[in-house]
Amino acid sequence: MIPTVIQVALGGAIGAAARYGVGVALYRPSQGFPVGVLTANVIGSFVMGLLVVYLGQKMLGHMNPFLMTGVLGGFTTFSAFSLEAYTLFERGTPGLAAVYVGASVVLSLGALIAGVMIMRGVLG
Repeated sequence: MIPTVIQVALGGAIGAAARYGVGVALYRPSQGFPVGVLTANVIGSFVMGLLVVYLGQKMLGHMNPFLMTGVLGGFTTFSAFSLEAYTLFERGTPGLAAVYVGASVVLSLGALIAGVMIMRGVLG
């Protein structure tokens, strides 16, 4: 049996290569809109929805590290974010789901902006 970390790494390599392929296939410099990233996020979230039900019902949870964490995690982390938000909503905590979505977007964008500002300051 392949150790879990190797399953995740192999799946991640496959997912990252697939995301790159989608980006290359959909790249249109004149558009100015990241359609490749949007497409990867939507496809990854859709496939995550399919897999979470299929793997659960077929008792194939041992495939989660490779498929869900690895392949889909490499393809788009947005799929994991979507699953977590939906799970909170489905468990009857829509307010907590909303806080999670809002906090994820605001804090992640804030962290990115902080990183950009800090590195611009460091590099002059």
